[in-house]
Amino acid sequence: MNTMLESPEMPAVFDGMKLAAVAAALYVIVRCLNLKSPTAPPELIYQETPLNHYLAKSCPLLTKEYLPPLIWGKSGHIQTALYGKMGRVNSPNPYGLRKYLTMPDGATATFDLFEPLAEHCTGDNVTMVICPGIANHSEKQYIRTFVDYAQKNGYRCAVLNHLGALPNIELTSPRMFTYGCTWEFGGMVNYIKKTYPQTRLIVVGFSLGGNIVCKFLGEAATNQERVLCCASVCQGYSASRAQETFLQWDQCRRFYNFLMADNMKKIILSHRHALFGDTNMNKVFEDSVISRLYTATSLMQIDDTVMRKFHGYKTVKEYYEAESCVRYLQNIHVPLMLVNSVDDPLVHDSLLSIPKTLAAKKENVLVVLPLHGGHLGFFEGSVLFPEPLTWMDKVLVQYSNAICQWEKNKPQCSDSEQAESDRK
Repeated sequence: MNTMLESPEMPAVFDGMKLAAVAAALYVIVRCLNLKSPTAPPELIYQETPLNHYLAKSCPLLTKEYLPPLIWGKSGHIQTALYGKMGRVNSPNPYGLRKYLTMPDGATATFDLFEPLAEHCTGDNVTMVICPGIANHSEKQYIRTFVDYAQKNGYRCAVLNHLGALPNIELTSPRMFTYGCTWEFGGMVNYIKKTYPQTRLIVVGFSLGGNIVCKFLGEAATNQERVLCCASVCQGYSASRAQETFLQWDQCRRFYNFLMADNMKKIILSHRHALFGDTNMNKVFEDSVISRLYTATSLMQIDDTVMRKFHGYKTVKEYYEAESCVRYLQNIHVPLMLVNSVDDPLVHDSLLSIPKTLAAKKENVLVVLPLHGGHLGFFEGSVLFPEPLTWMDKVLVQYSNAICQWEKNKPQCSDSEQAESDRK
């Protein structure tokens, strides 16, 4: 009898549980996908100068609302994961020639050279010298996509392959790329300057590559000769400050740290004979290095165990302070665009105070902070499927075009902007 009385209530209980489960799932989806986050134009930080006014007017993407894919594009984690997993969709395969440079210490640097596929908008000879992200090279899909787009806009492209990153290129000295070593990038730039004496340079760096190119330009005034501008995307500016945040679980940075460390271990171990096999190197790298490398779970542990020793740093702190571009940024006098997404899970928000402070002090700096994009994602698309070209690809070429036009028509631009300023 009791069972018969209770049974009509059971479906209602189950229906309530189902509704609660659906509501909870929707709440998690909305929170994880950040669906309630607004879309907006990037935040721009710069000083009131004729050039910066010209850039703001000539680069519509800087003042236009960035619209990521509707379903997942507002999640920095998904943008980052898609970039890391697939790079880009329908990536082209530009044709380039691989160049080899012998460095003073016997290392063999390589870079790929891609000729322009169209005339530049100014009719000038302009070369983009590009430094990819950590352990990346010219064969990565996001690099191929950007290079193809730049070629079609009239740019020659030279892309550095980080020392040790290409699996089919053996190391010829007991050293591989590090966080801030500019030797290989400098070698590539010098080759371009000598081979193409009429070309002007646009310097582009992605993530770790952004640190390298900014450090390179700031190391010596001669490094800025024939350079029209520099653009850095998604870098962290200070390795010591970045590594402190990389050990935190906030925004899953500790997990990203583990994944990147695991990838670095694989690269180092693939070159173990070149790095550790030399008898002289055994005096520097103790027998326990390999075992410590196997157990490392963070980039800091790998840097302390292996990377700092390539250049003779006594401590990892000394290594980070010397290799970070933050101490060189004030020496850069060419136009400098620094791009960071606000939802980048790898670059902590506190690190963005570095470019913001720099822009407040230097007239040549333009800081661009879109709300979304993750780490080197910046995908665009209507609902679900992203487009092959990203906001990042387009804004870099748009900025480069504007700088080239400004340089070509500098007197006219300056007079026009000054007249407009006087009217105001």
